[in-house]
Amino acid sequence: MTEADFGVRDQRGDWRPEPIDPAPVFVWPLRPLDALKWFFGWPGYLWPWNAIYLAIAILTWAFLTPSLAAMQTLEVWWVAAILARNTGLIILVAGGWHLRLYVQKAQGTAYKYSNRWLDRDNTAFLFNNQTLDNIFWTLASAVPIWTAFEVLSLWAMANGVIPTVTFESHPVYFVVLILLIPLFRELHFYLIHRLIHWPPLYRTVHYLHHKNVNVGPWSGMAMHPVEHVLYFSGVLIHWILPSHPIHVIFHLQHLAFAPAKGHSGFERVVVKDDKAIGTGSYFHQLHHKHFECNYGNDIIHLDKWFGTFHDGSKEAEKKMNERFLAAQRRARASKAG
Repeated sequence: MTEADFGVRDQRGDWRPEPIDPAPVFVWPLRPLDALKWFFGWPGYLWPWNAIYLAIAILTWAFLTPSLAAMQTLEVWWVAAILARNTGLIILVAGGWHLRLYVQKAQGTAYKYSNRWLDRDNTAFLFNNQTLDNIFWTLASAVPIWTAFEVLSLWAMANGVIPTVTFESHPVYFVVLILLIPLFRELHFYLIHRLIHWPPLYRTVHYLHHKNVNVGPWSGMAMHPVEHVLYFSGVLIHWILPSHPIHVIFHLQHLAFAPAKGHSGFERVVVKDDKAIGTGSYFHQLHHKHFECNYGNDIIHLDKWFGTFHDGSKEAEKKMNERFLAAQRRARASKAG
């Protein structure tokens, strides 16, 4: 199969997949069989990406994290070890996507939303280079803030400051909480994303991320430090709900790793001959293109419920423009009044 089987190219050469069909959950009437297929199928909720992120988290806890006993006291050695581990992991994940798609250009522009490559001479970015700018904000801000949330959470668990649970004592609860983390992530992301689109915060904070209209893997974590604090703060749910360190690590790594895939700039990655696996997020790509739509993700239908959903169709674009014009008229009327 080729990209023509999944979408079309417009007159500018940009590729557009078929209009988005959100996940068959949180819908009415209920679609239980479709929901089960989506949950267990490939690709679906579990496979492959959430399963991969969970496997990384389990291996991280088992082999790359000090024991809870060692973390009862805040010491430079283990904090530095977690910072170095997180730096290495984000380089492997975001750097791996970037190497294949933008350095090796292994599939050219096949399935790429934009026919342009990342900016190399643009004064909007640090060093006039989009990739270097994105790497800077990821390594200088995202990784230290991610690490700070992880260190404080693990230290609090080690000292009994926050409630903990083990797999042996509550196996069903343990697994259910793991499965709910990506859904909670989506809810939290929608709320903080709407917040940082409030004009004062957008102009001072979120604008930095939106300099990336034509996104790449390193764009996912290219945010202002204030946005990083808000973004990673979702892990504080584990300060309330009894959790295991694996829950904390999985939650934070999911926050850190998933944006590299979702901002890859490609809808699919060719893995062998004509076989391709879905990687991108056209849902979020439309947000970077239009700004005022698709604030969440496409599992919980928050954007549909609040009237900000864009599925990529011309009808959705017309509705979005009408909504934007109506908002402008209301703003002008308010100033006049």
